[in-house]
Amino acid sequence: MYDTVLAFITAFLLTFFAIPSIISVARKRELVDEPGERRVHSVSTPALGGIAIFAGTVFSIILWTPFKYFGDLQYILSAFVIVFLIGVQDDLDPVSPKKKVLGQIFAASILIFFSKLRLTSFYGLFGIQEVPILLSFFVTLFIILLITNAFNLIDGINGLCGSVGILMAVTFGVWFFMVERIELASISFALAGSLVAFLYYNTDPARIFMGDTGSLLVGLTASIFAISFIEHHQILHINKELDFAFQAPPAVAAGILILPLFDTLRVFITRMLKGRSPFKPDKNHIHHLLLDLGMSHMQATSVLICVNLFFIFLVYQFQGLGTFRLLVLIFLTAAALVLLVYILRTKMKTGKNALQKSLR
Repeated sequence: MYDTVLAFITAFLLTFFAIPSIISVARKRELVDEPGERRVHSVSTPALGGIAIFAGTVFSIILWTPFKYFGDLQYILSAFVIVFLIGVQDDLDPVSPKKKVLGQIFAASILIFFSKLRLTSFYGLFGIQEVPILLSFFVTLFIILLITNAFNLIDGINGLCGSVGILMAVTFGVWFFMVERIELASISFALAGSLVAFLYYNTDPARIFMGDTGSLLVGLTASIFAISFIEHHQILHINKELDFAFQAPPAVAAGILILPLFDTLRVFITRMLKGRSPFKPDKNHIHHLLLDLGMSHMQATSVLICVNLFFIFLVYQFQGLGTFRLLVLIFLTAAALVLLVYILRTKMKTGKNALQKSLR
């Protein structure tokens, strides 16, 4: 208990006091993110907050987690370093998507082959229980890349990626603590501490962004938590320790991460249906739609966090439906909510056009 609390406090303090120096150096060196056509900010802003998040999180983990009991942590930290280097380089001098993906595959491979982070069961989804080992490697790699980049893609307005990261880290962290996965609980609360400190500087008006360095780290950590959450249920069932076991673990994990997962899948599918590359950026993410409704950055972030909390409650209440049915329920619900936002945006635009015509 004390280790996780100390991990949170240490990460918070280090990140909180490191960010002002990073802001100062970034402004002096003109290492800032400039406003542009695809940007939603209007002033030049440093985008190196991820450096402080990484430093606070990793330092806290190293300081408070007993490596002699949790040897796999060295591989998790190695993967963190890889995505950190990718993110820093991209924040300083943009990297091609191909190079970024190759770097992420390298980090994911360290987790899969050295720390044995691997999805071995579908829990009856598509009639599959145990996953063949070769398929397991590819499915795990896909999940890591999907979740990592999903967090990178929702980092579009002030406070959003950090807030979703805190919600994700605390939710998984509490569960890991309950099932005595102390090493993962320590990582969870270390990350949460760093993100809470970062949000102090990232709320309106934002003084710094986390950049790819931060969002890739948050996304990679979320993928580790999601896969570990799903896999640890098998151990709970084998040991008949069912006090904290969920039914339909894959669907519960998807519900916790519904905002970045669904928004990324929706945007990719929409782009491909329009004959465009799924990796070509646009302003069609859910946070952009909420901004179109007239919301501020923090209003949109607050709405989306409330929606994510609703989905966590939803999967908790309906976990008895089973993996497939619960996945269908949460994705149909998410689609209905996005459709509602589209309808409201269309009505707002129609109303504005009608008003402009009447004033002519």
